[in-house]
Amino acid sequence: MHTIQITPLAFMDTREILRFCLENGLLVDKDVLNLFSESSDIESVKLILNKIKSNTNQKILTRQTIDDNKDKVSEIFLGLPEESQKDLESVKVKLGLSIEISKEISKNVSGKDRVVIISKPEEKEIEKEKQEKSKKDEKAVSDIEILEMPEIESRKLEVKDFVTYFRNRLIKMRGVIQEHSEVGNVISINKLPNTSRPGIGIIGLVVDKRVTKSKNLLFEVEDLTGRVKVLVNSKNPELFEKAEDITLDSVIGFKGSGSRQIVFVNEVVFPESMLHERKRSNKDEWALFTGDLHVGSKLFLEENFLKFIDYLNGKVPNTPEVKRIRYLFLVGDLVAGTGIYQGQENELNIIDVEEQYAKVAELLGKIRKDIKIIVGPGNHDVMRIMEPQPTLDEKYAWQLYNLKNVVLVRNPCNVLVGKNENFSGMNVLMYHGYSFHYYANTLPRLLKEKATHNPEKIMHYLLKNRHLAPTHSSTLYFPSKKDPFFIENVPDVFLSGHTHKSGVSYYNNVLVISSSCWESKTDFQERMGNEPDYCKVPMFNLKTRAVKILDFE
Repeated sequence: MHTIQITPLAFMDTREILRFCLENGLLVDKDVLNLFSESSDIESVKLILNKIKSNTNQKILTRQTIDDNKDKVSEIFLGLPEESQKDLESVKVKLGLSIEISKEISKNVSGKDRVVIISKPEEKEIEKEKQEKSKKDEKAVSDIEILEMPEIESRKLEVKDFVTYFRNRLIKMRGVIQEHSEVGNVISINKLPNTSRPGIGIIGLVVDKRVTKSKNLLFEVEDLTGRVKVLVNSKNPELFEKAEDITLDSVIGFKGSGSRQIVFVNEVVFPESMLHERKRSNKDEWALFTGDLHVGSKLFLEENFLKFIDYLNGKVPNTPEVKRIRYLFLVGDLVAGTGIYQGQENELNIIDVEEQYAKVAELLGKIRKDIKIIVGPGNHDVMRIMEPQPTLDEKYAWQLYNLKNVVLVRNPCNVLVGKNENFSGMNVLMYHGYSFHYYANTLPRLLKEKATHNPEKIMHYLLKNRHLAPTHSSTLYFPSKKDPFFIENVPDVFLSGHTHKSGVSYYNNVLVISSSCWESKTDFQERMGNEPDYCKVPMFNLKTRAVKILDFE
C-alpha cells in the first residue's frame, strides 16, 4: 500500500479544477480528478476537460467515458502545445492514451537508458490529420460561448439563506444605481439627519408599498443600516406614475428631502442600463428564436413544425437567406410534460416523458447540422420548477445529448453567438419567463396595457429593474449567494417564451423577443383567457440587424 502526500499546491489545483467543472456543468469522478491534479499546467487541464465535454457530449467524466472515447480524447491531447503535451504525458499514459511508437534505446552521457521516439512517416500524416480535424471541430463550436450560467444548488434552506440572497442583491444593485447621476450624493439610512434637509439621496430595497388615505404612495425602504418611510405625492402625476412601477423587493434609488422619520421624494431612479450600443457583426448571419413546442400534446402543431424544418433545410423555394442561418434558439417547454395542470393527461398523445423527448430529438435531428441549436428548459420540461433550472435531465432527454449541433443551457442563461476575430459577438439573454404573469397581474400600468397579451412590455419592465424576478413571490427560486436573476451584463438580445405570445421590440437598444408557440389553445388556456400566437419565428440578421417574422401557421 502506498501513501500519497498531497501538497498544498496540488490541493489548490484540485479545488480549481472542481470549481471549473462546477461552473461548466461537468462532473469528474475521483480517479480522473486525482490524475489531472498531478499536472502543473492547470489551464491545459481546463481546456482538455472542456473539449472532452464538447466532443463527447458527456457531462460526467469517468475512466469509462475516456475508454469509450479514446480516439476523441487522444485527438484533444494531440492538439495541445508541445510543452503542455510533455507536462501531461504521465496523465496520458495512465489514462491509456499513449500512441503506439517505435523506440530506440541508447545510452545517454550519464550512462542511463533514454528513449528516443521515432514516428513513422505514415504516423506523422495520421497525427497531422487528427490535429487538423481537431482544429476544425474547435472552430465549429468557437462561435458559441456561454457567458453566464447560474450555479445549481440543492440543500436544506434556512432563513439566513434568503437574508444573504437579498443582502447581496442590495449591494450589487446599489453599485449600479450609483452610476446614475440623478440619484445625487447617496447616504446610508442611518446617516439621515434628525431634522428635515433637502438634497437627500438613498438607495434601498422596498419592503412595503401602500396607498395612503390621501392617495399618496408610501414605501418602506431598507438598506444594510436601517429602514425609513418614503413618500411620493399624488399631486405630482408624472412622478407618481413612475413610482407606481415600483414592485416589492426591488432595489430603487430615491432623491428628495426629509429626515430619519420620512423622506419626501422628487426623483425615483431605477437601476436600468444607459442606452445600449446596437452592435453589428462583420458576417452576414441569421439567428432564429422560438420555443414552447409542447411535443407530446395532442395539440402539438407537428405539420407546421415540419414545414419550419423544411424551410431550415432549404426545401422552400425562393428563400436564399436560409443558407446564412447559423443559430436557432429554443427557449424552453420542448415537451408538454405530465401533471403540469389538472386533467393534462387527457390532452397528451405521448404519455411517457422520455418518449416525448425522443420525439423532440427526432425532429431536431432533421435540421441541417451546420445550424447550432441552443436549448434551454421551461416549466413544462421534466426537472425542478424552482429557478434557476438545470439543463435538461439526461435521464429523460438523453437522445438530445447525442445531437452534436445541440447546445444545452440552464434557465436563465447568457449565450454569446457570432463571435470571431473581428467581432465580439451578440449576447443573448435567455429566460423562459415563469415570473411574467405576476407583474402582468400586479402592476397598475402593466394591467392597463394588458401585458399578458403583450409580454414584451413585461420584458421592458424587467430590463428597467435589471432583474428577471425582483419580487420574492413572483417565481419559485433557490436563494443562492450570487443572484441568478440579476442582469449584470446588459444583453444585445433578451429572449423569452412561456406566454405563447409573439412580440419584437427594442428597449434602450436591447432587442426584445417574445416567442410564440407550436401548440393550439388548450382548455386550460381557454379558462385563463390566453390567446396564443402560433408558429411565428423571428429571425435576426447579426450584420444588418434586420428582423423578419416567419409565419408557419
